[in-house]
Amino acid sequence: MHSSPFDETELTIVDGLRVLSPARTVVDLARTSPFEEAVVVGDAAMREYRLTTNDLLESLEHWPRRPGAAKARRAIVFMDARSESPGESRSRVRMHLAGLPKPELQHVVTDVQANFLARVDFALPEFGIVGEFDGRAKYGRLLRPDTTPAQAVYEEKLREDALRAQDLQVLRWTLPDLDHFHPTATRWRNAITRATR
Repeated sequence: MHSSPFDETELTIVDGLRVLSPARTVVDLARTSPFEEAVVVGDAAMREYRLTTNDLLESLEHWPRRPGAAKARRAIVFMDARSESPGESRSRVRMHLAGLPKPELQHVVTDVQANFLARVDFALPEFGIVGEFDGRAKYGRLLRPDTTPAQAVYEEKLREDALRAQDLQVLRWTLPDLDHFHPTATRWRNAITRATR
């Protein structure tokens, strides 16, 4: 249980109740939660409420002497609304902690005629590497209500074939890989090494 003062500018109304604003809530969590948890919540809040990094930093500066301010600042500057799921947010944190280069998010891949091929979760275009976090929704009915799991897998195979046809290295990982990220980080490093030979 944590408590701290607030003022009226940090409140909003939800279902008739006065609650802390999304920005203040993200800042409070960033002060008190582990880095990865703060980033997951912050990425989602930035996306859902269209918060910017400046919005969050201004909220942090409203009470600059509170405990955890430096910790919160570190998480806030790392947050990014372009992460579209908790798995993507956690992947960014794991890549960062592994010392991998900072990837581009939601990178658009086109063919030589500039025709759209795909939008990938992560990319290191300078190395010709793209990365995909594979959540369960990608392969099930949550992807598209009219798609069977078999059709979703087939379409994803065609998509990956199109990416590889552009001489891209495609790396994929799933939720369990985030708990033991070392093998995935090694695959990223190996792909970078291959690209620089």
